[in-house]
Amino acid sequence: MAEARLGYPNLGLGVGLRTVHFPHILKHGPGVDWFEIISENFMDSGGRPRYTLDQIAERYPIVMHGVSLSIGSTDPLDFEYLKKLKKLAEDVSACWISDHLCWTGVAGRNTHDLLPIPLNESTFAHVRERMRVVQDYLQQPLLLENPSSYVTFADSTIPEWEFLGRLVEETQCGLLLDVNNIYVSSVNHDFDPYEYLEHVPFESVVQCHLAGHTNCSTHLIDTHDSEVIDRVWELYRVAHQRTGGIATLLEWDANIPPFEVVHAEVLKAKQYMGSHLPETKSSESDRSATQKSAVPHPLHYVAPEVQ
Repeated sequence: MAEARLGYPNLGLGVGLRTVHFPHILKHGPGVDWFEIISENFMDSGGRPRYTLDQIAERYPIVMHGVSLSIGSTDPLDFEYLKKLKKLAEDVSACWISDHLCWTGVAGRNTHDLLPIPLNESTFAHVRERMRVVQDYLQQPLLLENPSSYVTFADSTIPEWEFLGRLVEETQCGLLLDVNNIYVSSVNHDFDPYEYLEHVPFESVVQCHLAGHTNCSTHLIDTHDSEVIDRVWELYRVAHQRTGGIATLLEWDANIPPFEVVHAEVLKAKQYMGSHLPETKSSESDRSATQKSAVPHPLHYVAPEVQ
């Protein structure tokens, strides 16, 4: 087992906890290593969802993954949100807390989207200071995830991998490396995903995300609604070797199949945990995901989770 990063262990192979799977998990106690919850789905909820979460947290390690911290926003940090986040982490004994390098709203409004930020020195200074405040409040390192993106800013001057690497160095935060997001963004912005991995500070990568995406011919969208494609698995092979092993999670947030199917998909990761690396870089022209006419965003599925 790899050495714990930032004091956080390698939990093994996990899946996102979704309400549609609650009955199966409670009845069968499947052999999944751990679960990741969307933090906002349980911060204000009670009743059956929270009761079920409490039961599952007694049996399995729980990790919290947020979508509304809005670390890149110009709005003041929401300390009421942070208070609820910290309380939930304490209640379920969360192994760690993560969110995204993005902003989600302004002027007090939440767009429920993970919006890109301009990657330059001014933004870096802004995010760095907010990260320090958040981590001081939570009293633990926060993990930041590299988001998928569909547009870039003319005034971006820092590659995303460098931006994240500098945040790690200057704030001692951790990274949640989303391999599918790297691939999606590499196709959308025409860069080499293996070059991205060359610059990742793997000593600070605590967790990895895997997911499916939608191929729209001219671009890819991170929809979390299908199996992981081979090109993403090959990127995962590289990431796994360079970390020596990290907690790995499969996200499946739309068109959700039975639990056994989701669990079997993350177990495929075992096939990519050897020492072999691909001899040639993957071709961005090889995009095997199925094109679909209606493309939902995964965050559209946050609200139904609390019903």
